[in-house]
Amino acid sequence: MAFYLTYLLVGAILFGFIAAFTLFAVYSERKIAGFVQDRLGPMETGKYGSLQTLADILKLIQKEYITPAAADKALFAAAPVIIFVAVFLGFAVMPWAPGMAPSGLYLGLFFVIAIISVDAIGLLMAGWGSNNKFSLLGSMRAVAQIVSYEIPSGLALIAAVMITQTLDLREIVINQGIQTVERLLFAGVWDVTPIGGLFAWNIFQAPHLLLAYVIFFIASLAECNRAPFDIPEAESELVGGFHTEYGGLRFAFIFLAEYAMMFLVAMIGVVVFLGGWNTPLPNIGAVKLADWTTGLAWGIFWTLSKTLLIVGIQMWIRWTLPRLRADQLMALCWKVLTPLAFLCMAISGIWRVWVMV
Repeated sequence: MAFYLTYLLVGAILFGFIAAFTLFAVYSERKIAGFVQDRLGPMETGKYGSLQTLADILKLIQKEYITPAAADKALFAAAPVIIFVAVFLGFAVMPWAPGMAPSGLYLGLFFVIAIISVDAIGLLMAGWGSNNKFSLLGSMRAVAQIVSYEIPSGLALIAAVMITQTLDLREIVINQGIQTVERLLFAGVWDVTPIGGLFAWNIFQAPHLLLAYVIFFIASLAECNRAPFDIPEAESELVGGFHTEYGGLRFAFIFLAEYAMMFLVAMIGVVVFLGGWNTPLPNIGAVKLADWTTGLAWGIFWTLSKTLLIVGIQMWIRWTLPRLRADQLMALCWKVLTPLAFLCMAISGIWRVWVMV
């Protein structure tokens, strides 16, 4: 019984964190949008509008459940739950700090890739179940986009896995901890003093993984339906896309899933490419900055800091770049990102055999 209670407690803590993050992220995005567009954003509710998002969510969850008369009621009701649960389960294997991961699966990265793919099923259910032409078009766009961009993002992750030789997310982070000068520079170096810091991250251990991370980041925007890949929700032509008919708590779950997905894909990139919980500060001689900034509390701090920085970049991009057309979106995926991801995989194989011996 205690075993199950522990997992229920961990799940409740994660849900609370996602809810709190969403409130913070929505407010931050409104302020970032205001800054980019030379306006103030929300200012009325709370100091500098800090309580506006809380007021909005309280209003949202009190609204009446409305199901369209011609909708498939079972699919319509189940879709928001499936969309959110698919994203929420992805957090089950994410490592936050040394010894701090809800579940330590040896196939953690494979699990994350597989479980968040279920999100596409929920989106299709939402569009089909709504019995609305705009919702159906939006859901079809979303599924085509997600399935397509899972290929370059998956190949980019495989390129990193070929270097790390493991699918265990904890091991991937540990391998980006304090490294030696000999491992970093590979040949002819006799000083093997541990230096650590950002030079031990995968994008520095194998520089071609920087390109792999850029590919993953672009593909992750498409998987989140974030601008410039937000054509499944294009308000100007689809009135909101797959969630047109949703309101109240059901819409809140879809909204929660979108921001949870933003955080999750940002965290995956941080764990696989950007050192995870490891500090960016190196050891320099007697100044052991890397050693001084490690541990449980520091690990949580670095993981959150890096992830929130990436989320901030996602928001900045949304309010900077215009939306792509559907043909441009697919051309970018199949003609640019996928070939580059294959190139990264090929380089990883060569790097593993000829350099990391």
